[in-house]
Amino acid sequence: MFNIILFGPPGSGKGTQSEELITKYHLKHLSTGDLLRSEINSKTPLGLEAKNFMDKGQLVPDEVVIGMISSALDENPDVAGFLFDGFPRTAAQSKALDKLLELKNTAIHVVLALEVGEEELVKRLLNRGLKSGRSDDANEMVIRERIKEYENKTKLVADYYQQFNKVVTVKGEGTIEEILSNLCSEIEKRMS
Repeated sequence: MFNIILFGPPGSGKGTQSEELITKYHLKHLSTGDLLRSEINSKTPLGLEAKNFMDKGQLVPDEVVIGMISSALDENPDVAGFLFDGFPRTAAQSKALDKLLELKNTAIHVVLALEVGEEELVKRLLNRGLKSGRSDDANEMVIRERIKEYENKTKLVADYYQQFNKVVTVKGEGTIEEILSNLCSEIEKRMS
C-alpha cells in the first residue's frame, strides 16, 4: 500500500492533480470533509459524535477523525494506497495518523507539497471565484488571509514529516500536464 499526503495552498491545483493521481495509481481519495459528511449521513456512532461537536460550533476532535480514517482504511483493503487530502493539519494529527498507519502495517510514503507564488494563487482564486461564484474566492483580502493561515498551519506538518525525509516540494506552476509529470516523477522514485 502506497500512501501520499498532497499539500498545497488554496488555488494550487490540489483538486485537479488529486483526480489525476488517483486514476493513474489506483489510489483511494481520503478527504476528511467527505468522510465527516458520509459518517454523519450514515448516522454511524462516529458520525453522530462528530455532528454533536459540529452542531455546537466546535472542531471535531482528532480521535474522532482518526476513528473515521481507520474505518475507511478497513473498508478499502484492496486499494493500492490512499491519497490524504485535508488531513493531517497539525503535528499532533500527523503523529496520530502515523500511529494508526503503523497499526495497519503501512505508512505515509511521501508528502507532496505544491508550491505556487502568492500572486499566482490570488490570480487563480479570483478567477475561480468569477467562474464558480464561491464567495471565499471573490475577496482578495480573504484569499490572502486563507493563504497565510495555510502556511502557518501546514508548516508544522511539513516540519514533522521533514524529520523522516518524506517532504518533496513540487513546482505548482506551469501546465496541468507539466505539474502532473513532476508529481509522478517524485512518486515513482519512491515506489521502486
